[in-house]
Amino acid sequence: MHAHETNLQPADEWREFQAFTNLLAVSFINASTCSRPGVFETRLRETLSYTKMPAFVHYAVDGDIAVLTIDHPPVNTMTPAVAEGIIAGIARASADDAVRAVVLRAEGKTFMAGADIKDFEDDASAARLLAGFTGAARAMEDCTKPVVAALHGSALGGGLEIAMAAHYRVIALDGRVGQPEVKLGLIPGAGGTQRLPRLAGVAKALEMCVSGAPINAKDALAAGIVDAVIAGDLLEGALAFARGAERMSVRRTRDRDEKLANASAVLFEEARARAVQTMRGQTAPLAAIEAVRASTQMSFVHGLRREAELFEQCRHSVQSKALIHLFFAERAAGNVPDVPPGTRAKPIRRAAVVGAGTMGAGIAIALTEAGVSVRLKETTQAALERGMERIQANYARAVKSGRLTADTASERLARITSQISYEGFIDADLIIEAVFENIEIKKQVFVELNGVVGPECILATNTSSLDVDAMAEAGGRSNNTLGLHFFSPANIMRLVEVVRGKATSGETLATAMALVKRLNKIAVLSGNTHGFIGNRMIEMYGREAQFLLEEGATVEQVNQALYDFGMPMGPLAMYDLVGNDVMRDIERGSPALNIAGVRRPIVLPQLLERGWLGQKTGRGWSRYGKDRKPIPDPEVAALIEATAGAARIERRRIDSNEIVDRCILALVNEGARLLEEGTTQRASDIDVVCVTGYGFPAWRGGPMFYARRLGHKRVLARIEEFRARHGEAIWTPAPLFQTEGEN
Repeated sequence: MHAHETNLQPADEWREFQAFTNLLAVSFINASTCSRPGVFETRLRETLSYTKMPAFVHYAVDGDIAVLTIDHPPVNTMTPAVAEGIIAGIARASADDAVRAVVLRAEGKTFMAGADIKDFEDDASAARLLAGFTGAARAMEDCTKPVVAALHGSALGGGLEIAMAAHYRVIALDGRVGQPEVKLGLIPGAGGTQRLPRLAGVAKALEMCVSGAPINAKDALAAGIVDAVIAGDLLEGALAFARGAERMSVRRTRDRDEKLANASAVLFEEARARAVQTMRGQTAPLAAIEAVRASTQMSFVHGLRREAELFEQCRHSVQSKALIHLFFAERAAGNVPDVPPGTRAKPIRRAAVVGAGTMGAGIAIALTEAGVSVRLKETTQAALERGMERIQANYARAVKSGRLTADTASERLARITSQISYEGFIDADLIIEAVFENIEIKKQVFVELNGVVGPECILATNTSSLDVDAMAEAGGRSNNTLGLHFFSPANIMRLVEVVRGKATSGETLATAMALVKRLNKIAVLSGNTHGFIGNRMIEMYGREAQFLLEEGATVEQVNQALYDFGMPMGPLAMYDLVGNDVMRDIERGSPALNIAGVRRPIVLPQLLERGWLGQKTGRGWSRYGKDRKPIPDPEVAALIEATAGAARIERRRIDSNEIVDRCILALVNEGARLLEEGTTQRASDIDVVCVTGYGFPAWRGGPMFYARRLGHKRVLARIEEFRARHGEAIWTPAPLFQTEGEN
């Protein structure tokens, strides 16, 4: 049965209703409107005298229980029409004397997924959405008959906010709840920061609203967010719960202030200190803390008003726009326009990994976690044992931390067969080469693979910068060969650069993109150029950092400036972490850094001559103790000055703004070149690579989004300034920027 089964409402009444719903966000949190029981319901009945609504919310009766079913595929997103369906259903149940209680549930795989992010992009849509959320929540909370929300799948964001307005909540055994808005630079905007503390307590509300991490059904019950976990059929369980005699009273979340009493100022100070440390540079976590604090200092109505103010501030912030940009960018990255949507992706059930070092072991773990059986090969038994020890240690840590049960860890470990031969490779659907980063060694592996694998097997190299086509030609299977550049540690890092060779087939690409998604990682397509997308850009970033040292900046100053910008560490600290020898090898093969007559960094070779390779040797650009924390090294400072002096490089004072602009705009300019060349499909793919693979601050949206916010004219002017000072070849603006700069 559907809500409102009569005729369509006249257009003028529909417009009047829309105008009213736009005012709900204000009127429903106005104390004079909301203070008296029954006022809200009366206004609803007057306003809801129109007729048929879209069938996004179905109304049915099971005995004495009204069942409202949200049915808005694919994930039951909240819209004004869904909100209106809930409001109408509650009004209908309230008017039916035969109905004793209401159950709110949803069709499909999940309860409610909250709002469509696109509805936050303009003020009118956001206002309508907020009005809908607020109206539906208030209708449920003000209902004079008990309302039970039955949750399954994920009740996140606005979905949880609606559920918390019910008088009771039950959840399926595999359900999850959470307030993840902070991950989009927002805070809960439909009462989440006011109702969650009243249910779970202030400390738990702070944890959930600030981190954005969801919790499972068991933890939700322990926190007081839900009232029961249903192991069997959810609807049957919810109906039984609603019929429980002891549960038939109305219990409004907004009136449950007992858990707010013990909130101390220290609790909020500690939450703020943690957010500043762990979510450095982000404003939404601090706004969430302020909104939760309002629940302890203001009435419920005034707390809602404060939440709405903070939500609007976040919604209009550059940080939120950046994070929303990345949200959509990650989803767009997997789309390869020239591979038709119906292209078959081969099933990957059995795989092999050649090389059991750090990368090979990590890749093997990632594959087993996706249910793939893996043969892990090394050249010697000793190397193989070291690799298996890494894998076993990883699973032991996972069990100790509670992330995996011992049985699950054993099951995954059993999927790995370790060996020093190519036995069984003929049955593999996919083979990933992960040996030492040397083109000749890798080519030899591909030659060997050609004689031991099946004709349909996909061959992939995990190289971070080398020529995929050279390996494909050595293996004689160019159409089945591509690059899969995992980032270290491969079982944890989310990014995989999928590198297309000149003959890689559409089916091979489709299979690779599907596999990466199955691994719960993000696939970004790259052309076959040295360093692909990420490492090619990082080469320019690191080059400028070294030039800044030669020109007068200190190691600590350069590192601090980029850290303050939001990077997880400074560029020279990154070199020390990865290894200065590794970074030298990457730079050595870069065509862009080896053009005749182009300036090259001159201090790094001096460090390498002295064996100062970074953290692994205790010395690099900085010194390192057992705790691996960088310590300024006067010898390095003297070496930089002496080397620059011998090269007659003029040294001067350099401020942090120049450091940031030189390093970040070097990234931006190279990104524009990659886009112009067609190495990458879209600017947003570059942002995804830099954020997920290299730690570019997500709240800045990635280098290309950052440049767009600065404005192309401003970026071009700064690049031209650096070209005038530092040379034509190094700072020539990418053609794309020159074109955009004219607009």
